[in-house]
Amino acid sequence: MHSRCNLACDHCYVYEHADQTWRDRPVAMAPGTVQAAADRIAEHAARHGLPEVRVVLHGGEPLLIGETRLRDTLTRLRRTIEPVAALDLRMQSNGIRLTEPVCEVLLAHDVKVGVSFDGDREANDLHRRYRNGASSHEQTRRGLALLRLPRYRSLYAGILCTVDLRNDPVAVYAALCAERPPHVDLLLPHATWDHPPPRYGADPTPYASWLLAVHRRWTEDGRRMPVRVFDAVRSTWRGGGSGTEALGIDVGDVAVIETDGAWEQPDSMKTVAHGAAGTGLNVLTHSADEVLTDPAMRHRQAGLGALSAQCRACPVVAQCGGGLYAHRHRTGTGFDNPSVYCADLKEFIVSMNAHPPAAPAGAIDELQPAVFDELGSGHGGTRAVRQLAAAQLAITRALLAALGNGLAAQGAGGDARAAWSSLEHLERLAPDAMADVLAHPFIRPWLVTCLSQAPGVPPPEPDGLPALVAAVAVRAGAVLDVPATVRDGRLHLPTLGTVAWPSAAVEQVVVSCGPGGFTVRAPGTTVRVEPIPPPRWTAGDRRGT
Repeated sequence: MHSRCNLACDHCYVYEHADQTWRDRPVAMAPGTVQAAADRIAEHAARHGLPEVRVVLHGGEPLLIGETRLRDTLTRLRRTIEPVAALDLRMQSNGIRLTEPVCEVLLAHDVKVGVSFDGDREANDLHRRYRNGASSHEQTRRGLALLRLPRYRSLYAGILCTVDLRNDPVAVYAALCAERPPHVDLLLPHATWDHPPPRYGADPTPYASWLLAVHRRWTEDGRRMPVRVFDAVRSTWRGGGSGTEALGIDVGDVAVIETDGAWEQPDSMKTVAHGAAGTGLNVLTHSADEVLTDPAMRHRQAGLGALSAQCRACPVVAQCGGGLYAHRHRTGTGFDNPSVYCADLKEFIVSMNAHPPAAPAGAIDELQPAVFDELGSGHGGTRAVRQLAAAQLAITRALLAALGNGLAAQGAGGDARAAWSSLEHLERLAPDAMADVLAHPFIRPWLVTCLSQAPGVPPPEPDGLPALVAAVAVRAGAVLDVPATVRDGRLHLPTLGTVAWPSAAVEQVVVSCGPGGFTVRAPGTTVRVEPIPPPRWTAGDRRGT
């Protein structure tokens, strides 16, 4: 929205790193460019049947456009996009220009505000100062105090904090908690192999140590607010998505529109080289679909296929995802490298995996209060429903873990032990396939039935466990033979379907899984099941298929 800022933060990738294209761009986005951007977003949402889009007003400092231009921008966005898709409006600000009149505009258009803030005064003043060197700490805190008022609390999205190893991690955490944010994001400072991040002392993984120190205190405090980097590691450990480009293998779905209407890659690319984020496209002449055809954007969406061989061979690749795309860059090899934070990310993820937090009784992945309110009002958007689905999946995983513990305690038979061992292997091999099967509505009632025993009585060896293993193996394309029990002539494989025999005499079968389908072998009968192409939906229904 505005290509200038009222602060002069020396770690800012927009002004202080390799890219300097801001110097040649308009100071603020013109109303005509705003309208063109809104038209392109609505066009894209309609073409692909998107139920919701998120638009973030960014800078520079977006509030420098002033109250009148802000109101006009928000009106144009809502008027143009909302007839096509739900619009989640956000803003990232330093908070200094937040006033009650500005908050009233934001409230009228339901804009969630994230504030950049690095903690206590000493920590914040390391980087976030005015050009004359003056501190911005108290001014930002005044803006945060305004967002905490009951009238404006719904606007408060959270705090974005950049890690600096010179700051005490526990003191930073305490200062963030004092602002009562609904969400915190801890960012590693942007860096590349050509310009690596600062490191002090002999610790080989200082950024991991810093984050883990915050994580320990956050855990001791009962995880009082969501912290995205921690939640991303927990979610990917359980087979879910990360919700961030900085971790995991979620497909990147972010594009930037500059003040002149230029389409760009995510602005973290500004740390790589001058013009590195550019696509050569503009909202005045090019659609969002054309942005997706840009080679760099296609590469960002290639998932594991876009990672270096070293990354693909790493045991935590599904959780790390090679780190932030820009952080992989090195002159000569481009982005075909692990992250410059590789050692730190691996140590951080492995350490968190080794000590997964125990969920408080009755509070497995509790919904954030704002999300609960959204769902309770009947108007929950995509984000709220995804959080609900993640919480439900966490409950199912907890039940499955309880079943496994019960089997181990009772000394389960060989078939059950083998099935459980296969399931653990598949969880590591194909967490997404595991999550897909566990989300099936058949699974939780089956687990509850297995666990519904009198106190002190171990659960029975469940017939459904091999079927669960087979279903995950098939979806993962894993090569595996799974002995399974047939009841009343029927074998149900959750998410895949039911194989039925005319005679109930069939009791034992072997499900042979592999790429391209599976085979069910019974005495005198072999059934080969192969996948067929899905129905041909429109391009916009890709998620549904």
